[in-house]
Amino acid sequence: MAEEITAEGAVEGGKSKKKLIIFAVIGALLVAALSAGAAYFLLGPSSDNSAAETEPVRKQAIYSKVRTLGGKPSFVATLKSADGRRHYLRTFVEAKSREQDVVDALTLHMPLVVSRLNELFSSQSFEDLQSIEGKEKLRQESTRLVQEFLQEKIGKPGIEKILFTDFVMQ
Repeated sequence: MAEEITAEGAVEGGKSKKKLIIFAVIGALLVAALSAGAAYFLLGPSSDNSAAETEPVRKQAIYSKVRTLGGKPSFVATLKSADGRRHYLRTFVEAKSREQDVVDALTLHMPLVVSRLNELFSSQSFEDLQSIEGKEKLRQESTRLVQEFLQEKIGKPGIEKILFTDFVMQ
């Protein structure tokens, strides 16, 4: 009888060794899969790099002075006034763009641009330009006017905005 128990124990011991080996192999595969996933997550490509690669690089801004025919850097315009007195506006104007072909077109057509801006500046009232909102509105109108002009000439608005680098009224 002692032999039967030993024989049965040996049979049961063989099954438990097989189970132990199977669980060990499954455990090792699970650990390997988890470590491979963690390594890929930590060392793999980050989403920040891919987003940075897809964003276009902005070109550097180019500022060009809008000058009158004689090369003077300022515009001088007579302003309308409700009190009947004469008031004057003197301003320096620059156009902000990011493309050299736009700057070249602006330089080529400078007399027409200056003429249109002079008309715009001369049509303003002194009272409107005394407020910050009035100056901002004039800047926006100037930008729109030059963009429309460039759209006619080169087929694109070209400039981002017009800047007043000096603005004096008296």
